[in-house]
Amino acid sequence: MSIFTLQSVKKDFGIKEILREANLSLDATDKIGLIGTNGSGKSTLLKIIAGLEPVDSGQILVNSKVKIVYLPQDPELDDHSTVIEQVFAKSGEQMKLIREYEELSTQIAKHPENSELITRLSTVTQAIDAANAWEMETQAKIILTQLGIEDFEVIVGSLSGGYRKRIALASALLSNPDVLLMDEPTNHLDADLVEWLQGYLNSYRGALLLITHDRYFLDKVTNRIIELDRGDLYTYTGNYSYFLEKKAESEEIAVSQQRKHQGVLRRELEWLKRGAKARSTKQKARIQRIEGMQETEFKQAQGKVEISTPGRRIGKKVIELKNISKTYSDKPIIKDFTYTFEPDDRVGIIGKNGVGKSTLLDLITGRIQPDSGIVDIGSTIHIGYFDQHSEALTQALNEEQRVIDYLKEVAEYVKTADGTQITASQMLERFLFPPSQQYAPIHKLSGGEKRRLFLLRVLMSAPNVLILDEPTNDLDVQTLSVLEEYLEDFNGCVIVVSHDRYFLDRTVDMIFAFESPGNLRQYPGNYSVYLEYKAREEAEAASQATKVEQKRPEPQQVEKSQRYSWDKDGNRKLSSKEKKEYQTLEKKIAKLEAEKEKLEAELYSAPPGKVSQVQELHQKVEQLTLEIDEATERWLELAEIDS
Repeated sequence: MSIFTLQSVKKDFGIKEILREANLSLDATDKIGLIGTNGSGKSTLLKIIAGLEPVDSGQILVNSKVKIVYLPQDPELDDHSTVIEQVFAKSGEQMKLIREYEELSTQIAKHPENSELITRLSTVTQAIDAANAWEMETQAKIILTQLGIEDFEVIVGSLSGGYRKRIALASALLSNPDVLLMDEPTNHLDADLVEWLQGYLNSYRGALLLITHDRYFLDKVTNRIIELDRGDLYTYTGNYSYFLEKKAESEEIAVSQQRKHQGVLRRELEWLKRGAKARSTKQKARIQRIEGMQETEFKQAQGKVEISTPGRRIGKKVIELKNISKTYSDKPIIKDFTYTFEPDDRVGIIGKNGVGKSTLLDLITGRIQPDSGIVDIGSTIHIGYFDQHSEALTQALNEEQRVIDYLKEVAEYVKTADGTQITASQMLERFLFPPSQQYAPIHKLSGGEKRRLFLLRVLMSAPNVLILDEPTNDLDVQTLSVLEEYLEDFNGCVIVVSHDRYFLDRTVDMIFAFESPGNLRQYPGNYSVYLEYKAREEAEAASQATKVEQKRPEPQQVEKSQRYSWDKDGNRKLSSKEKKEYQTLEKKIAKLEAEKEKLEAELYSAPPGKVSQVQELHQKVEQLTLEIDEATERWLELAEIDS
C-alpha cells in the first residue's frame, strides 16, 4: 500500500535549492533512513511530507486513510500539562475518559448515595473498555519508564529539553500511526535507550522515515536509504552498509563516465582544430554532436568536509586529576577520582543522562571547581571545548554576524598540518560553506550548520587537548566520518562524551563509565570492547550465583528440645503460646488487609495533581503490604505445624 508520493516537487529558499523535481514514494513496509549534509534540507523534506511546509511546485499525494505522526527535533509541548496528559495529547479521547473516571470516583467517595454519579461512572467505564484506554495507559507508563521517566504527574514545564524530547517520543510511539516521521530521535538518549528504541522500531509494523546520525541505528532499523544531495533524491534499497557500498560504486562509475566523456570531447575538439570542413551532412552532424557534448553538464561529486587545521606542541604534562570530588544537593557526582591524562590519550566517557558526564568535563576544563581534590593542567595545554549545550554556542554566535567574520575572529589565515597557508574563506569552503553562505548572517544557517561552524572555530584555535561533549548531536554523517579520520591523526589528547556507539568505536581506546552515583570505572578498549567486558562480568556473576545456590546446605532437622512441644509420635506441635499467636495472626492479617483496601481506595480517588498526597498514600500502602507479607509468612509457618 502506497502511503504518500512526491511528484516533481520543487522547494527553494532563495540562497539554496532544497528540492529539484524530486520524486519519492513510501510504502507500508518501508523503513527509510534519510541522509545528507547539514543544511541540505532533510528536516524541510520531513515537514513537507507532514504537511507543515508548502512546496513551490509539484504534487504531494497522500493516502487519506493513513495516520501520519511527525516527531520534530524540538517538539512543542504544553508546559502546563502533566507527563501522562502530554503523552495522550494525540489520543485525547482516551485520556479524557480516564480523567473523567478519576473525577467521578472522587465525587462518589464524597457522595456515595448519588445515583446519577454512579450511572455516569458505569457509562464511562464501558466507554473506557471499548476504547481500550486502560491498556493504553498501562502501555504509556511502560514506555515512559523504559525512557527513564517514572513520575507521570510531574508538570512538563519543569523538565529539561532531553526529558521533553522523550515525552514527545513516547507520545509518537503510543499514537499508533501508519507512518512515523522522526527527526533525530536518538538525540538526548543514552546508549541503553537507543538500544531499546532500536528494538522497538524493529518490531514496529508501520512505515518509518527518519533522520539520524547514528550509523549503527541506521544499519539495524532501515531497509532503504534516501540521500538528499543538492536538491536531488537518490534511493538505495538496503541498509546503511549497503548504501556505503553502492555509493562508492556509483561515484566510481560517475568519475569513469566523466573521464570517458572528456577523452572523447578532447579528441573531437582536436579534429575541429585541424580544420574540419563542414561541407557534408555527416561532418555537420559531427560538429553538432561536439557542440552538444560541450554543453553536457556532469554533477560534480558532493564536496567533502576537509579538516586540516594548525597544530600546537603538547608537553609531557597534560591534565592531572587528584582525588577530585563534586556533590550537588547531597547527590555525589564525582567521588575521589584520580587519573593522569597522557598526550596521546583517547578517552570516551559514558553513562546515563544526568549522572555527571558534562560536570566531569567542566571540572577538567576549570569551568567549575571540585569540592575537594586538585585539577592540575600543564603549562603548554590549550583546550578546545566543543560544548554539547547551546550556552557556549549562543555566547559564541552573534546571529547577525556574517559567517566569515565569525571565523576571522580566530584567525584570518592559518597554516595547516601540511604547512599550507590558507585563508578563513578557503577553510570555510573545506567545511562546505560556499561563498554565498560565507557572507550571509549566521541566523540563515540551519542548526546543524551552526554546529559545524562552531566545530571549525574550535579546531582553528589549534588545541592540543580536544574535548567533545556529544559531538554527534546535529552533525551530519559525512562530517562525523571526516571528524573521526581527523581524530585518528590528531596530535594531542582527545576526551569524548558520547552516546554514539559507532563514533566511540572509531575514536577512543579507553572508556570511563559512570556505574553508580559518583563512581567512575575505567575499561581499556573502545565501546564494543566495553560491552564485551560487561557481558562477561554479568555471565560470571550469574554463574557464581548458581554455584552458591547449589552449595547451599540442606535445611537442618529441627532439634528436639524443651523449647518446642512434641506429640507422642515425635512430631512437632504448637505450644500454647504459638496457638495464641496463630489465632491472633488471623485477625491481624484481616485487619491489615481491610486497612490496605481502604488506603488503596483513597489512592485511586486522589485528585489529579496532588503529587505529595499520592506519594504519602503510596508509601503507607507499601508499608502495609510488607507487614501483611511478614504476618502471612509466619501464619503459614504455624499452620504447617498445626496441620
